[in-house]
Amino acid sequence: MLTRNAADVIVVGAGAIGAACAYYAARSGLRVTVLDRGPVAGGTTGAGEGNLLVSDKEPGPELELALLSNRLWRELAEELPPEIEYESKGGLVVASGAAGMAALRDFAAGQRTAGVTADEVPADRLHDLEPHLAAGLAGGFHYPQDAQVMPALAAAHLLRAGGDQVRLRLGEEVTGLLTGASGEIRGVRTTAGELHAPYVVNAAGTWSGDLARLAGVDLPVRPRRGFVMVTEPLPRVVRHKVYAADYVADVASGSAALQSSAVVEGTAAGPVLIGASRERVGFDRTLSVEVLRRLAAQATALFPVLAGVRALRTYVGFRPYLPDHLPAIGPDPRVPGLLHACGHEGAGIGLAPATGLVVARSLTGGEPPLDITRFRPERFPQSA
Repeated sequence: MLTRNAADVIVVGAGAIGAACAYYAARSGLRVTVLDRGPVAGGTTGAGEGNLLVSDKEPGPELELALLSNRLWRELAEELPPEIEYESKGGLVVASGAAGMAALRDFAAGQRTAGVTADEVPADRLHDLEPHLAAGLAGGFHYPQDAQVMPALAAAHLLRAGGDQVRLRLGEEVTGLLTGASGEIRGVRTTAGELHAPYVVNAAGTWSGDLARLAGVDLPVRPRRGFVMVTEPLPRVVRHKVYAADYVADVASGSAALQSSAVVEGTAAGPVLIGASRERVGFDRTLSVEVLRRLAAQATALFPVLAGVRALRTYVGFRPYLPDHLPAIGPDPRVPGLLHACGHEGAGIGLAPATGLVVARSLTGGEPPLDITRFRPERFPQSA
């Protein structure tokens, strides 16, 4: 049983990443305390669409992480309650013209070499997959491995699945890290007192850079704002996750300027989710009418049927962005006992299980499930 102020590992952050770290650490026999200054999934996770994607990732370390997570999510869907709304709906990426289709074809060819299933869909077969798609598109690619969950409930049930090995403490902000004579981690100081553990996992999402600075290290995590529109409940007019070809370029871009590209998907509960926008404006939560207009126009260009549908609400979130578009995962050699699990940008829900498994293996001295060299937290230059 956990005592109130001691554990084997403290996980800072109760979003999808922190929940997955706690879940796999608990399965490894560790006693885990999860801290968050807000509620479960109160940050980026609660403002996400729940995408579990391989379709938007080029061959490389992030795609390897996504493919492992894809398998782990299927296993978790068998273990966790159906309320997480896991749906292996598949994705459909469409091109408006010949040049876009050629680019998709080249992109898919590279992905196939890495183990992704990508099936070309000619223009005259698009409506077999999505009857309400606009006419005149050049074609697309179907990705049957893409899936979706309800992110907040997925995080909550991962934490619950840890059982008695996981203690959850909400409304407690970490104000400092406790260290020993050699700088090793001994625990954390919070607004409610001290907690002791030989390991701390930084899964604080967009605020992970702040937590790293408490440990005396630089981790250049920055917020990248995005809006999502939610329609009234509908019959299943959108069967897959459907997005335009330029979405992949937006994900890979490091620009601070506003970018938007149509991403449309139905949900098991009925509403259609419409995204996606990206811009670096700090933590400014101001509603942007310009962004919403662009999203609505792009979505209805893909699905004209949505033109007469009401948008019931919109929400804003901040993706934790690192300059090279790869997360920081694993032990920080600069601070013994500190591990990072952050910087996943908009892919955190999808990459959570593999990240959690990597962290659990690191905590217990096990073999990593994949090569984590490119995710090293210390890879960024340190300020003087």
